[in-house]
Amino acid sequence: MAPRNPSDHEEATSITRITGLTGSGQRGRTLTPYLIVLVGTHVGETFRLDDGELILGRSPQSNIRFDDDGVSRRHAKMRLAPSGDWVLEDLKSANGTFVNDERIASRVLRAEDKIHFGPNALVKFTLHDELEENFQRQMYDAALRDGLTGAFNKKYFLTRLDTELAYARRHQTNLSLIMLDVDFFKRVNDTHGHLAGDAVLVTLAQVVVRTLRAEDVFARYGGEEFAVICRGVSREQAYILAERIRSLVEATPFESSGTRLAVTVSLGVAGMPEFAAQSSVQLVAAADEALYAAKRGGRNRVMRYS
Repeated sequence: MAPRNPSDHEEATSITRITGLTGSGQRGRTLTPYLIVLVGTHVGETFRLDDGELILGRSPQSNIRFDDDGVSRRHAKMRLAPSGDWVLEDLKSANGTFVNDERIASRVLRAEDKIHFGPNALVKFTLHDELEENFQRQMYDAALRDGLTGAFNKKYFLTRLDTELAYARRHQTNLSLIMLDVDFFKRVNDTHGHLAGDAVLVTLAQVVVRTLRAEDVFARYGGEEFAVICRGVSREQAYILAERIRSLVEATPFESSGTRLAVTVSLGVAGMPEFAAQSSVQLVAAADEALYAAKRGGRNRVMRYS
């Protein structure tokens, strides 16, 4: 059976991220080709087509990668033909490549073509000009990021953690999670007001982001609690990172309306394979338990889950 098309609602609410080739001019506009993920893992990601030949698949060596068991390691190839058209070729994948519900071996792509890689991963080939690209970037940020701190929001965090956990279990690789919480945050709000509390959270996010790798995922989990997903990082390495975050926060001058605020954080670390989490809920619960052990132990400290 051919894969289904997404509903109008799914298309209308899809959002994008720019991840980099300039297309032909049309009526004075310079159009750039993209693939937008509509259904599957990483919904909303937008891949700007930079190179003349791209491999799409599940392998980490793919130019565009899909964390989906229904996608072959080297599933399909896209190449820029001398005519200026983009051509999609199936690489003898197990579950097939479909363009507009038709299984193909090779096909010249047209704007708004919908492409299935296997049963679950659905993307759209489209062309954007600079204004549309900026709009898509803003849509992505508004939908997936916390408006105050710029960290990813809880919805994105949980979706991404599901994906990372499935990858770690499938490939037997390390995965660690850090949960952190501002100590005595209610006291800051009650004493100095909510604007001061907001200022603390904004500065805290800036401090944490500067310590992370590009591949780490920093998210606001709720209120004054944040999370960091560390892919390919052991629990002990994550503990070292958490301790670095703790000490940097303690040494950072937090201010609001000219008033110096003493701010510290408590952190909990859980990691695989030390903890054999069967779900993202279990991993979050483990890191949270370690976090609250740090709170009970006097705050401004890091605890591991074991």
